Amino acid sequence: MRKKRVGIFGGTFDPVHAGHVALAHSFLDSGLIDSLLVTLTPDAPHKQGQDKTSFDDRLAMLSLAFGEIDNAEVSTLERKLPSPSYTLQTLEYLQNSYPDTVFYLCMGEDSLVQFHKWYKYKEILKRTDLIVAERPGYDRDSVSDEILESAIIVDHEPVKASSTDVRQGLQEGLYGTDKETEVPESVQKYIDEKELYR
Repeated sequence: MRKKRVGIFGGTFDPVHAGHVALAHSFLDSGLIDSLLVTLTPDAPHKQGQDKTSFDDRLAMLSLAFGEIDNAEVSTLERKLPSPSYTLQTLEYLQNSYPDTVFYLCMGEDSLVQFHKWYKYKEILKRTDLIVAERPGYDRDSVSDEILESAIIVDHEPVKASSTDVRQGLQEGLYGTDKETEVPESVQKYIDEKELYR
C-alpha cells in the first residue's frame, strides 16, 4: 500500500495573505502530496525579538483562510514543541509520530534561496525533499547543488502580497483600497473586528 504523502507548510502567518493561499493551492495541485499540513509557528528562530500578533489571533485568521481548501489542515503542533520552532524539530516529531507517512517540506522559491541559513539544514535534507513553488525574481543559480538535488520545483502563479506590506498598509490606513485583495475577505473582516495591526 502506498504511503500517505503530506506537505508541511510552516510560517508565522502574521497575517496570512492571498499569496499563502495561492502557494497552498500550487502545492496541492502538484500531485506530489495528498494533503497539506499548515503549521503555525509561535516563535520563529529568525524572527525572535520581533513583535507578533498573538498566536490565537494568527490561528483564527489561518483557520479562516484555509478552512475552505480541501485537503489542507491547520496545525498547532509547534505550540507544544520547545521554543524556538525549528523546522528540523517539527519534522522529526511528525516522522516519529507517523512512520507510515512520507513528509515533504513546502516553500516558495524565496525561502529556497535562503535555505542554507536554516538551522541544521543538512539534517533536514537527510530526512525529506523540498517542494518549491516557482517565484520570479529569485536566482536559483545561487542555491547549492546539494540543496537543489532535494528540491522539486512546481508550477506556481505568484500573487503579489507580503505580510509586511499588509501590516504596513493597515498601520498607514491604506486599506479600503485595492490592497484589500492581499488578504482573504474573511481574514480582512477578522482584522477589522479585532482592530489588529492598527
